[in-house]
Amino acid sequence: MTSATCPSGHPSVSTDYCDVCGLPIDAAAALSGTSVPAPAVAAPGPTTQACPNCSEPAAPDALFCENCGYDFTTGTMPRPASTLDLGTPPPVPPAPQEVADWVVERWVDPDWYEVQQSDDPCPSPGLPVVIPVTAKSVLVGRPSKSRGITPEIDCGEDTGVSRRQAQLTTDGQRWWVEDLQSSNGTFVGPSSGPLPEDPITPGQRRELDADDRVYVGAWTRLVVRKSTPEEQAGQA
Repeated sequence: MTSATCPSGHPSVSTDYCDVCGLPIDAAAALSGTSVPAPAVAAPGPTTQACPNCSEPAAPDALFCENCGYDFTTGTMPRPASTLDLGTPPPVPPAPQEVADWVVERWVDPDWYEVQQSDDPCPSPGLPVVIPVTAKSVLVGRPSKSRGITPEIDCGEDTGVSRRQAQLTTDGQRWWVEDLQSSNGTFVGPSSGPLPEDPITPGQRRELDADDRVYVGAWTRLVVRKSTPEEQAGQA
């Protein structure tokens, strides 16, 4: 009589289903009288790989470590950025310096000081301070760090000058002066005439003639003029 063995190892007279447990019996195994071994189940592969450099986990098919950059294919670390041949960048040319077409001379005027009758001692008269002017509008006054005032025409030594004394403006050819509600007023007069006695009206621009002088504070006289070729060459 033909017999078979079910996958669980029970002998069975029936060749289609096991007489003991009812499991199906392979027909080929029934003919040979042997049982069919269960197929081997492959062991699951690794789900991650550890980086040899920093031990961070990475996907098994990753090409490099996302933490340190280790190359799993070549087994090397990436080159530092400092060793990469980036080339030498071209030098940046310096910005051309703007040459001032105009300057403001700041004088100590003893005649103006005598008229003002200031209690402050007058500095010794001498050569003027020459201030190049490149802006279309410049402030005359005394600086104040607490108030953020930095006048282009700095008259800080003359305490009779207000922090925001006056504004000088130009269209490139002509100049105007405007008093900014100063304490002691802003005065304009020609060099060939007597000292001015009346201040200009605050808030109104006064055009300056070629020989006009601007008087402010206790001893300060301002002269606006074209810069000389030597002065322009010194700025280049």
